[in-house]
Amino acid sequence: MPERRTMPRRKFDLYLRVMNDDTQQQLGHMVEVSSTGLQLETTAPMLLNMDYYLRLELTPELADRPFIVFIARSRWCKTDDIQPNLYRVGFAIVEILPDDKQIFMNIVQRYGS
Repeated sequence: MPERRTMPRRKFDLYLRVMNDDTQQQLGHMVEVSSTGLQLETTAPMLLNMDYYLRLELTPELADRPFIVFIARSRWCKTDDIQPNLYRVGFAIVEILPDDKQIFMNIVQRYGS
């Protein structure tokens, strides 16, 4: 599959849980991040081209609030190359509040390698 990403993606070295804000269920955790999206490692496949309200749980070192919520669209889903019981899911950020975007960008800059 040809590369369609327009922004460089960075490996993410900090464990941050990502929840479905509608259902309060844990979806997975971030493994890669860019200024326009993220990749999750999950235990179940996810539907494609669906909008999800994602809640990124934060630590006090990252922000003065416990989480940020934003809308992201699932773009692709595939089985992990090393652990076939896990899935990698790519998301494009669709909508995020300006203050939350600043927190997200600080995380990208600080912990994306």
